[in-house]
Amino acid sequence: MEAADIAWILAAVALVALMFPGLAFLYGGMLGSGQVLNMFMMVMGSLAVTSVVYVIYGHGLVLGDSVGGLGLIGNPLEFAGFSNLLVNDGSGSLLTAGFYILFAAISLALVASGAAGRMKFGAWLLFGVLWVTLVYAPLAHWVFAFDDPETGTVGGWLVNTVGMHDFAGGTAVHMNAGASGLALALVLGARRSGATRPHNLPLTLIGAGMLMIGWLGFNGGTAGGANFLASYVVVTSILAAAGGMLGFIVVERVRHGRPTLLGLATGLIAGLVGITPAADAVSPVGAIAVGFLAAALAAWAISWKSHHGIDDSLDVFAVHGIAGIAGAFFVMLFGSAAAPAGVQGVLLGGDLSLLWREPLAVAVTLVWSFGLTWLIATAMMKVHDIRISREDEDMGVDRAIHAETAYELRQSTMFGQAARRADADTAADRKAAAPTPGPISSPSVGAADDAPTASTAS
Repeated sequence: MEAADIAWILAAVALVALMFPGLAFLYGGMLGSGQVLNMFMMVMGSLAVTSVVYVIYGHGLVLGDSVGGLGLIGNPLEFAGFSNLLVNDGSGSLLTAGFYILFAAISLALVASGAAGRMKFGAWLLFGVLWVTLVYAPLAHWVFAFDDPETGTVGGWLVNTVGMHDFAGGTAVHMNAGASGLALALVLGARRSGATRPHNLPLTLIGAGMLMIGWLGFNGGTAGGANFLASYVVVTSILAAAGGMLGFIVVERVRHGRPTLLGLATGLIAGLVGITPAADAVSPVGAIAVGFLAAALAAWAISWKSHHGIDDSLDVFAVHGIAGIAGAFFVMLFGSAAAPAGVQGVLLGGDLSLLWREPLAVAVTLVWSFGLTWLIATAMMKVHDIRISREDEDMGVDRAIHAETAYELRQSTMFGQAARRADADTAADRKAAAPTPGPISSPSVGAADDAPTASTAS
């Protein structure tokens, strides 16, 4: 790997790492104020446990030589402990492994949408280990592991045998996380207090912006180096984000009469999800259309979820599952032969085999992800209740599980003392000025300083 390519991938790794605090801000701002720290912990905890799993045996499961040549799962011992990636042979294989750690970790972090505000933190970490091992790793092998005739390495069956097109993880990351988040939400059940209004929309928009920056590394780094493909997919990603913002707020304006900031942030993410499988296969105009369509469908899916009482708290199924499907189908129908991938959509005269290859990949992903996640969560629930108690949920998961609160509303000691002195002086003046003796109603001394120490739990 050339020095320029290594430099770009290093930059891409840094950008993708930025997605973790970005997702924490996005998700945390959308929740009630008593649940925000727990969501931060779940997102960052996903990075922690995934890194350990991936370095011990996960990279082998994903990119190792397929066991038995079947294309189902890689050899977990091939890259165990990254021990055989420590030679400076110019291939950049160690850097690639680090890049894929972040892919796996952000996939798990997205699933937290289905557990927001109601799952024990220790149970979440254990769930993460099981999910990355049993759900993510096999699917990522099917999608990311390519055959290598020179070394005789056999990769995954979806990308090599079926020949599906997925540039940067629309299946293994986004559809996978969407279906898994839905399954986890159904097993855990709805929050007892019901859905809460977003407590901090500026925080949500900051998170969406950080995710967009990270996404440029996510898609651009998948190009494998500092080349024209990286330039192309970065541009199509930006255009899809713009189309997504417009798509969602147009739907809001038509349906509800008002565009919202939350809708704009949601559309931004949906547009980026939609372009992930299609970034190298559509034209710049097509990228805008992908973003617009993906966001419009995500808006519909959010309404569908609400009507059916499904507490996928942060809409990972609608925004990542449905928008990811939209991106894959857009490649199938409207892919541009002029784009780097050279995949021409069937409506533009392309290969009719796309009509079964892409839908098969989508169907396999959804069934695998939903089914395995449902089984894992159900089994954990049977062994030991993984949901927090009613009392803890009423108190707020931040206080109950982490003994912390996101916001401290108590005034500082200096200002609190000044306020008490001012209140006391005012009360004394009023008493001295009273024309006749008798009970006097005075302001509560130090009321501001006795305010709750945290925002109201949702």
